[in-house]
Amino acid sequence: MKKYSIYLLVVLFFASCKDGQKTKTEPVDDNGQTQTVVAKEPHPGKLIMERECYMCHDPKATMANRIAPPMEAIKRHYIDSTVSKEEFTEALIKWVNDPETETKIPAAHKRFGPMPYLPNRDEAVAQIADYIYDNELERPDGFDDYFKMAHKKGMGMEECHCFDYPDPDKVYASIGMSYAKEAQMQLGKSLTKAIQEKGPVGAIGFCNLEAIKITDSVSLMKNAVIQRVSDRPRNPKNKASAQELEYIASFKEALASGEEVSPVVHTENDEVSFYAPIVTNALCLQCHGKPNEQVLPETMAALKKLYPNDKAVGYDVDQVRGMWSIAFYGDK
Repeated sequence: MKKYSIYLLVVLFFASCKDGQKTKTEPVDDNGQTQTVVAKEPHPGKLIMERECYMCHDPKATMANRIAPPMEAIKRHYIDSTVSKEEFTEALIKWVNDPETETKIPAAHKRFGPMPYLPNRDEAVAQIADYIYDNELERPDGFDDYFKMAHKKGMGMEECHCFDYPDPDKVYASIGMSYAKEAQMQLGKSLTKAIQEKGPVGAIGFCNLEAIKITDSVSLMKNAVIQRVSDRPRNPKNKASAQELEYIASFKEALASGEEVSPVVHTENDEVSFYAPIVTNALCLQCHGKPNEQVLPETMAALKKLYPNDKAVGYDVDQVRGMWSIAFYGDK
């Protein structure tokens, strides 16, 4: 995958939503008189921007970890005293629909690459534009001084220095971890519900039928291949490859020696892969701990029935049980 395409790997999933108001009646004095108080819900454009855009346009990101310009930088490049809200909205929609030619931030385009085309986003982009135009945005520390320094009088937009090119490995590490956390959250939520409703035995049946489907659905949503792999797999489909086994071994060695276990980004022939360890906790031991101790006999019986070649037992807490293996899609 070409590194210039890292500008925005996360596909935005904008939901159509409208401004809403909630009303409630509150007493205003001791005589029992009341009035209706209107509580305005957050602007839908703000919610979309913070939930989706900040994945890459995060105002809290450091220069070294920046994936794309903060939204405040976009606002300042697109809006001045001569630009109306309608003009700004139109320009933003054009940019999203044709990022190659419609950008008004050539310096960002040059440093980060064009934003990937995102189809059918006009309504959501219009909501974002409406919020950005009328409101102050969160900005990085020192942004005002830095922006002023980077746009010296007479300097064209091509020459501005307001965007620092990030380390691609750090970018992929950040995005890969966000994908892994999303997949883990979806799995954990469903697994916890299965345990609560059916106990560990029922949870095993859930994992057998649904776990890979959940990671596959997140893969589709994120436009990547997201897998859980292990050197001691329960499901044969989760068996680690030779290269993945090497990374699992290195994670185990680092954890055993007390070192910080950090994700790894591997790039080869423009293909980018991300690896992060999966470390056991107390909840894991109900199905992955010591047989007939943490893993109850009835649970062991269910495991043997569904996974006759199961190798994923015998763990203690804080051990590497496997890892997240993520391959990013992209143009070569």
